[in-house]
Amino acid sequence: MSLLLSLETSTHSFSCALHQDNKLISYRENTTIQATASLLAVAVEELFKETGLQKSQLNAVVVASGPGSYTGLRIGVATAKGICYALNIPLISVNTLSLMAHQFVNQFSGTLDLNDALLCPMLDARRMEVYCILLSEKLNIVEPTHAKVIDEQSFVDRLDKQIIYFFGEGSDKCQTIIRHTNAKFITGLWPQASQLGSLGFQKLLNTDFEDLAGFEPFYLKDFVIKKPNLVS
Repeated sequence: MSLLLSLETSTHSFSCALHQDNKLISYRENTTIQATASLLAVAVEELFKETGLQKSQLNAVVVASGPGSYTGLRIGVATAKGICYALNIPLISVNTLSLMAHQFVNQFSGTLDLNDALLCPMLDARRMEVYCILLSEKLNIVEPTHAKVIDEQSFVDRLDKQIIYFFGEGSDKCQTIIRHTNAKFITGLWPQASQLGSLGFQKLLNTDFEDLAGFEPFYLKDFVIKKPNLVS
């Protein structure tokens, strides 16, 4: 038996899941803003209580590595590393945008024509900037993960040649700016631990593990603390 705990904390919400032999057996999600720090550990305990399993039975912990929320990623990775250290088990990481693309294909491959289309999951990076990656319908990387400022000319060279499906919370603010006829926007998709485990199992089989001591989230941009406006 192989047992994986998955943690997804890349946005304002969080989710966690247990997968046994690549089958989802327990799942928790919380969409309350800023609840990750106080409730993630509680949700993880609920998973084990519900299933009757023990943390000592875990083979590895899978964590969404980012990009995304600085605070959320920091909490998720710290929690994952703490469990891995305590149990002496491997840490597995999955790029958050790759996770979203995997979810998209699983959800829409039977209802949308993805042939020769590109997939562009997006996470909000504030103002008119997003974190994004561009992949083929086979999930091969066309453009790697990067931060991109969105304007009317964004992706136009590729959109002139093929359809791009945009999805994720970052795509919502792009709909009124990217108006090309080949730009298709899909709403209601966010990164979830319920599908993170299946990607983790692939890496478990390939012993694709992170260096536990040195691993850090994929922040992509430096965290900047804003100074409050002082009223004299």
